[in-house]
Amino acid sequence: MFYAISCFLLWGLFPLYFKLLQDVSSFDIVVQRIFWSLIFLVIVLSWKRQWAWLGEAARRPRVLLGFLISALLLSGNWVLYVWAVNSGRIVDASLGYFMSPLLSVLLGSVVLKERLRPLQWLAVLLALGAVLWLTWMNGALPWIGLTIAVTFGLYGLLRKTAHLGALQGLALETILLAPLVLAILAVSALHGANGFLQASPSSQVLLALSGPVTAIPLLLFARAARRIPLSLLGLLQYISPTMQLLTGVFIYDEPFDGPRLTGFVVIWAALAVYSLEGLWRLWAGKARTAGA
Repeated sequence: MFYAISCFLLWGLFPLYFKLLQDVSSFDIVVQRIFWSLIFLVIVLSWKRQWAWLGEAARRPRVLLGFLISALLLSGNWVLYVWAVNSGRIVDASLGYFMSPLLSVLLGSVVLKERLRPLQWLAVLLALGAVLWLTWMNGALPWIGLTIAVTFGLYGLLRKTAHLGALQGLALETILLAPLVLAILAVSALHGANGFLQASPSSQVLLALSGPVTAIPLLLFARAARRIPLSLLGLLQYISPTMQLLTGVFIYDEPFDGPRLTGFVVIWAALAVYSLEGLWRLWAGKARTAGA
């Protein structure tokens, strides 16, 4: 739980970080994040002398395919999230991360056979109702929130079932993306369109720091995903969207009223139902243990 809470607190601060990089395109920011994350992880693995796992993983095609899929899901999530932040859509992005915990609950039930209780199903149905409400009132699906929720939910599921530890798994994801990232950087440099080279000195420093800034919360998340139930991970996950929502509304003055506010209230009600039901069962279990 410490790992999970720490990573979600760090992710909650991300809008403030990426707002400082508005002179760099969202795609370039993500490419730089992957590149500098790879450098950071290579340094860490070399310092810890932990490279033996790579040869074993390379001989297991299913492992490579699983981590390639998780890497692509995470990269797509990053591109959309950074674009949303720098396009004044922080509130829409936070909706995705509010929905993601409940999607994780549903995935835990469908894929991992984690049994859901009646009130947990009620929470999932309330979230679905909120999506339908926002779609009806706005005349279109809340595609930013849905895409962020689906990509991150599936990423959490893949990391939950991964065969490598947190550090090795994240390193493998970045290694698998490295050929594509290096090709993009080389081509953009040849055409004078490299985001890092064209950025201001302060943005270059922030882009270089995006490696550890990206990798450290992901390492914490991967460790948490392997140690606690996916449903509990989903419960803790709404720490970061709460921080993001408050940032968008109170710091960057994004609109938050009318149908959007109603949809969020229903999502919060779903999270409250799920949280209170879990806490009640936890307290009841402790009471039975104490009584025994």
